[in-house]
Amino acid sequence: MRIALIAFGTQGDIQPYIALGKGLKAAGHTLRLVTTREFETLVTSHGLEFSCVRGDVQAMMKNEAMREVLAKGNFVLTLRHMLKQGMRAAVDFAQDALIACQGMDLIITGMVSTLIGVAVAQKLEIPLIQTHLFPMTPTRAFPNAILPQGLPNWGGAFNRFSSLFFLQSTWLAVRPLFNRTIQNSFGLPPAPFAELFHTSRPKNLPLLYGFSPAVIPAPADWGSEIHITGYWFLDSAADWIPPTALSDFLQAGPAPLYIGFGSMSSRKPQETASLVIQALKKTNQRALLFSGWDGMQKEDLPESVLMIDSTPHDWLFPRVAAVVHHGGAGTTAAALRAGVPAVVIPFMADQPFWGRRVQDLGVGPAPIPRHKLSVDRLAQAIQETVTNTAMRQRAAELGAKIRAEDGIANAVKIIQGIDAIS
Repeated sequence: MRIALIAFGTQGDIQPYIALGKGLKAAGHTLRLVTTREFETLVTSHGLEFSCVRGDVQAMMKNEAMREVLAKGNFVLTLRHMLKQGMRAAVDFAQDALIACQGMDLIITGMVSTLIGVAVAQKLEIPLIQTHLFPMTPTRAFPNAILPQGLPNWGGAFNRFSSLFFLQSTWLAVRPLFNRTIQNSFGLPPAPFAELFHTSRPKNLPLLYGFSPAVIPAPADWGSEIHITGYWFLDSAADWIPPTALSDFLQAGPAPLYIGFGSMSSRKPQETASLVIQALKKTNQRALLFSGWDGMQKEDLPESVLMIDSTPHDWLFPRVAAVVHHGGAGTTAAALRAGVPAVVIPFMADQPFWGRRVQDLGVGPAPIPRHKLSVDRLAQAIQETVTNTAMRQRAAELGAKIRAEDGIANAVKIIQGIDAIS
């Protein structure tokens, strides 16, 4: 098959789709990964065909308006701002994706690109498979992954309604602009009132979730067409060599913590770094600080702390005592796979959900929302992860289960088994 895989987001969002693309290519399919320019080198370095769509997630996450919204810790404001920013770029994205998908037999989309993928697939009359890195399908088992996680437990009916409500309300917020721009530019009829995430999905096509069933077991009320395949990990090259400074630091003492917030920018990176260092001093821990996209900056670090650039998680995380991170799906997966406990500092979107999941699995303390982060709270969480023997044992056991899975092979097998397009 000729397959176009449309992915949009941060590097943590893109890497699982590169891994899936490599699996499909190895199985004999022609694979074209459609994403933004900033990931061209990453995509092509793994041997995949790259097709560029206009947009810049890094610039959007680093602009002052986004930083102000994130600092407030208000879910509604954050979601509204993200939708507004995203739809501004949607027309260019959609037009480029339409060109990239011409001549393809199948389109695969991720969460952020689903609506655009639906329009492109409808215009070109190509089958589309939705894939997601966090649960979106309504279920009685747990509430929606994007809504605030501190809501009372009102039972299965409420859990299912929360996802139905989120999907429909999100769709109604973007539908007018979607119709005025994408549908009109494609010459398509107006999109329906009912949300497109599930109403547009043909019943003979699967929906794939790229996370582990050991982390989120399949709910009993999900249909047989919904598959939890296991994670799609993009591993580093076998011959990857760490910088000398990093190797020396790891060998100079006990296993350090890893502390990094991925693509989440901070309006006050110096202040964030100072807070983290004070917490490390209180707990007498060594640490590796990942600077991210200006997330943390600090001059004159103590000898017990090393600032590092991007380092492959599959190499680094098994070598640390615990991971302190923002709760992105990719970083959460990597920490769980490594078998080490985690402290989650969620900023937005699905990050609070993963923080709560880490806590519920018993492999990390309660998450600390970024706007509530303090020296004492971080120090207490760090102390728990390094001293709680039962927590560390549970993390090790869960890591072993995840490492035994082959999510990419499972996903490829399901995609190849589609009668409608095989």
